[in-house]
This record gives sequence, structure tokens and C-alpha cells, in this order.
Amino acid sequence: MDPHPPPPPQPPNNPVFPPQTPNGPTIALRPQMRPTSTLRPQTFAGSATLGMCRMKEWWLQVGLLGVPLLAVYLHIPPPQLSPALRSWKSSGSFFTYKDLNIFYRDSSGAVGSSDIVVLLHGFPTSSYDWSKIWEGLTQRFHRVIALDFLGFGFSDKPRPHGYSIFEQATIVEGLLRHLGLRHQRINLLSHDYGDTVAQELLHRYEHNKTGSILINSLCLSNGGIFPETHYPRSIQKLLKDGGLLSPIILRLMNFFFFSGGLGAVFGPYTQPSQAEYWDMWTAVQNNDGNLVMDSILQYINQRKKHRERWVGALMSTSVPLHLIYGPLDPVNPHPEFLQFYKKVLPMSTVSVLDDHISHYPQLEDPTGFLNAYLNFINSF
Repeated sequence: MDPHPPPPPQPPNNPVFPPQTPNGPTIALRPQMRPTSTLRPQTFAGSATLGMCRMKEWWLQVGLLGVPLLAVYLHIPPPQLSPALRSWKSSGSFFTYKDLNIFYRDSSGAVGSSDIVVLLHGFPTSSYDWSKIWEGLTQRFHRVIALDFLGFGFSDKPRPHGYSIFEQATIVEGLLRHLGLRHQRINLLSHDYGDTVAQELLHRYEHNKTGSILINSLCLSNGGIFPETHYPRSIQKLLKDGGLLSPIILRLMNFFFFSGGLGAVFGPYTQPSQAEYWDMWTAVQNNDGNLVMDSILQYINQRKKHRERWVGALMSTSVPLHLIYGPLDPVNPHPEFLQFYKKVLPMSTVSVLDDHISHYPQLEDPTGFLNAYLNFINSF
């Protein structure tokens, strides 16, 4: 027998199971760590800290540069009036409604005629929408009158203010009173937003409301007459329901954003020129009009709330009623809108313009629009 037997097997050198001593108690050894295991987290942490510092410096530089630029942008003065727009304004006047200035134009026209036409424009533009048919109207009517609604064009644009269709109708009545036409029969020609104002005026006339105007005829064009067939643009829905976000969007609105949105409701072959877009934008920017758009856009909700009143006025009237319609309109699309119109208002006559005419027929096809309107006026 070997006098020196081999030592018993030892467990592996594992920090969880410390080695046994041959003649004594177990000795708990401190686990050994790889040297790199402590260096890597330190290196990563150092890199992250350095990256954070650099990021903060970058954002600080962006802020120092961006804040002044944004401040300048938000206080850019409105664009200068073009000669055409300046001429339009200089040919008009102002009257006062509750200490607010309302712009209007009043032209004398055809000799021997006593007929008066009042033009009601759409959103978000102004009375300048009628410029392409103005001269043609003066050859048929004794007086041609158009106004910029409160919050539009050259009229005052108070804020904050609860803009409403009811107030705009009262302003129209006030203008005709101011012009001494309170007891004269008026032909109304309206578009878009103006259609709804015309509906309220018609309701007041049919119900003999105090101060109501005498309506001889009504011609509508491409307006959201029926909430069921009206499809506002996405930006309109966002602005009217955007809450605190709406003022931010409106302050950041620029010409390219505006012209792109407006161009979407013109036909592909009837787009405004760059100069015409600038005139529209200039009229909006006048008196910081872009900042009140969210308030004005509440008219979409008002249409739904007062549908019975305003659609009912059209259904019950005995006033000669006509519609001029650009069928490529994405806001009041064909054939849905036209079919519904004819069903609800079978007594109305209708003029449908060429297939490529969209939401602004008086600008896209002024000759066709004017001819359609004069044919209606001469039919009764």
C-alpha cells in the first residue's frame, strides 16, 4: 500500500463554493472580478455624460438662434397690397358696426335699372372674390354692393371675439340701413360661408323679423348648405376643434401653407396665379386675420346646430331660388351634394358649370358664372 495516498479531489475554484482547507474550516475568499468589468461601465458612463453635455450645448445653440428667428417670424408685418388690391380698397368705404369698421364697396351701374345686388363672400377670403364679375354685374344692376364680413379682408378682426353667422347677418342688415336701402328689394348672390349668412337673412325675412331686409331673389354657390353633404378640409376641422393648439398653428401659418390648402379646392386647370394667391393671403393677413380663423370656423358647428332653421328657410321660401355649382368641389362633392339639393329643394333652379370647375366658380369660370346668374335674374 502506498504510504502517501493522493489528496482528495478539490471542488473547482468557484466563488460560490469557496475552496476547503485540508486541516481547517472553510475560508470564504472574495470573488475575483475581471479587470475590465469595472472599466467598461465607467467608460460607458463617461461617454454618455459627454454626449449629454454636447447635446445640451447643441440645443442651447439652436435655442439661442431659433428663439429670435421665431420672434421675428411671428411679428412679420403683413405683405404690401398689390396695385389691384390697393385699387379695390381705395374704391370702397367703411361703416361702423358697434365701434368696429366694416369694409364695403358700392358701385352704381346700369342706367334705367332699379335692381340691387348684394354679394356675400366665402371663407377664408373676402369681397375681392367678386372682382372678376364686378364689371359685368354693374352692366345689369343699378347698384352692386359687397362687404368684407367681420374678421375678413379689410374689415376689423377683433380677438377674442365670438364670431357667428347671426352677427354677420346683422352686419349685412346694418350696411343696407347705412346705405338707405332698408325698404328696397335686394337680390342676394352668395358663396360658401356667405351662403349660410344668406340663409339666416332669408329666415329673418320669411319670419318678418325686425330689421330684416326685403329679399327679391337668392342665388347660392358651392356652400355647405346641408351639413350632411359638407366635408370640411382637415385643417378646418383641426382649427375649429384644436383648443390651445389652434392659436399655435395659426401663428405658424405662412403663405405656402395657405396657398397649398386653398389650391386644393380649385380645379387642376383653374388654379389661381401666384399673384392671385398673394392677394388672397394679403387680405387674410390684414389686421392679423390669420389669428381669428379658429373662431370664425365655429360656423361649421353652427351649421349643424341650426340646421333646421337654415335649411328650413330654403325649404319654405317663396323667393326665387337658384344654385350655381362647380361640380369638382371636394367640399360639397358631386353627385352627392347635387342629388341631395334637388331632392330637398325641388323648386330651385340649378346651373351646373363645366366638369373641371371646383369650389370657387366665380374665380375659376367668371364668364360661365356671370352668364348663369344673369340668366336666372332675367327669368322672373
